[in-house]
Amino acid sequence: MSQPTLNYVTCPDADGGHRMAYWQWGASECDHVLVCVHGLSRQGRDFDVLAQAVCEASGNTIRVVCPDVVGRGQSDWLKNPMGYQIPAYAGDMLALLAQLKPRTLDWLGTSMGGLIGLILAGSPDLPLPTPVRRLVLNDVGPVMQWQALQRIGVYLGQPVQFDSLQQAADALWADSTTFGPHTPAQWLALSGPMVKPLPGAPGKLTLHYDPAIAVPFRTVTAESVAQGEAMLWQLYDNIKASTLLIRGAESDLLSVATAQAMTQRGPHARLIEFAGVGHAPTFVVDDQVQAVLSFLLD
Repeated sequence: MSQPTLNYVTCPDADGGHRMAYWQWGASECDHVLVCVHGLSRQGRDFDVLAQAVCEASGNTIRVVCPDVVGRGQSDWLKNPMGYQIPAYAGDMLALLAQLKPRTLDWLGTSMGGLIGLILAGSPDLPLPTPVRRLVLNDVGPVMQWQALQRIGVYLGQPVQFDSLQQAADALWADSTTFGPHTPAQWLALSGPMVKPLPGAPGKLTLHYDPAIAVPFRTVTAESVAQGEAMLWQLYDNIKASTLLIRGAESDLLSVATAQAMTQRGPHARLIEFAGVGHAPTFVVDDQVQAVLSFLLD
């Protein structure tokens, strides 16, 4: 498999700024850009299989850009952990888009990445270089089930260390079985970028992200989630982009009722569900990849 190039963009914050890394597939001169943004504890290499498929299927006319949201992967860690929140991430994406200068812009967001996409596609006054043309929301919507957020909070930010990549992959799988069936090779490939050497402990590995991303997450309550729903629905209803909603049929985050409502209001999303998958599809199996390709290249 070919490899992406690693690039950086400087993003402003109250502490002097930070660098956000992004992985780029395809030629830098391509002005049709698909931005793929990962979930809460993940990173941009999650999209390796999908990005390569998009480049090949489009005849290398689409450039695929996969950021490591700040605090993850190769990006800087923030001095103030309360900066690890979605509005700030959206600001970083504006800096990224200003650097990329796309003439045609598509967006695919898994979970947290989808919420960032809601802000960018649903806020008409933001200084985007061009409006979002096509939007893929992967297992997320304006209403998120509290029990799923509690499940994620159990493991987020916990101190861990591993003796090998295989041990790390096994531990990650224990928290990620909702992703659905994966071959051992597929899961090992997804797990490699999820770990890094543990400083001061030769031979040991730890997770790629700043444990402090859990600090603002732990301030979330069932009441605050419910209060945010009206704002998220307003953003969704503002979306003009053609929208594809992907749902794991066993998802505990995106309910059937919310998914159906998303097909009936706002951009009237087209809904595709994948059996045997929960939160969230990973786009490493053929049917999931083909669903995205058909939508983007139609």
